[in-house]
Amino acid sequence: MEDKSQKLPSNEFDILPVVELTRVTREFMRRKHKFFAVNNVSFALNSGDFVAIVGKSGNGKSTLLNLIAGLLKPTHGSVKVCGEEISERTFSDAKMSRLRACDIGFVTQSQTLLQNLTVHDNILLPVQIAASACEVSKSGISKAEVSKSEVSKSEVSKSEVSEDLNETRALELCKQLHIEDLLWCYPNELSGGEMRRVMIVRALINNPKLLILDEPTGDLDVEHTRIVVKMLREAAKNGVAVLMVTHDVEAARCADCTYTMDCGLTCRSA
Repeated sequence: MEDKSQKLPSNEFDILPVVELTRVTREFMRRKHKFFAVNNVSFALNSGDFVAIVGKSGNGKSTLLNLIAGLLKPTHGSVKVCGEEISERTFSDAKMSRLRACDIGFVTQSQTLLQNLTVHDNILLPVQIAASACEVSKSGISKAEVSKSEVSKSEVSKSEVSEDLNETRALELCKQLHIEDLLWCYPNELSGGEMRRVMIVRALINNPKLLILDEPTGDLDVEHTRIVVKMLREAAKNGVAVLMVTHDVEAARCADCTYTMDCGLTCRSA
């Protein structure tokens, strides 16, 4: 059964959908029995949209996000992200890694901070990965392969300015979520809610085109839930496509529209 909901409303940022799913199905085997985690789902997400997906646990919400993030391939159907057909078997892991590094911010449900890095370094890690990935994409060689003698003073200057801007943005985001005092702590020194806030800052640091969040407020109190939702609305206002899975009714109400997922199917909520 196909999702019969209409395409999400367009907005002033709309040129091409940031995410476009066409009849997407993902099958799994459980004890020799086939089941559909995602079943014939079609929808589009445009720049500036803020969409929430709700539903009971085990109904395919996280699988859907993993398909959009390129962590899973669909059994059937088409997944396009930022104009790229990522569901094609020929779309390489290297291309997907570059796309995630440069254009996607992802807050997973599980904790994914690197334990050997400080909060500061965890937050800025996507900046370094994106810079390296985009450099390889443009030139076919990595920065490590470029001789220091080939780097002009102007390039060094631009790099220093960019680094300062990234540091400033990281600090501003941390202040909004009240974690600026934790920048030099390690993940094992943080509470669950503090780690969740660090992951949200890390996802926002690169100004992504697409922001994917799986239960972003699950570990947060009322005050920080309100702050996070406000930040997500602001990101959407600035043209980011925001897709959030949540069990938080109040957070879902703040989205532009809500989809309910049930047994792998999606339907647009009233």
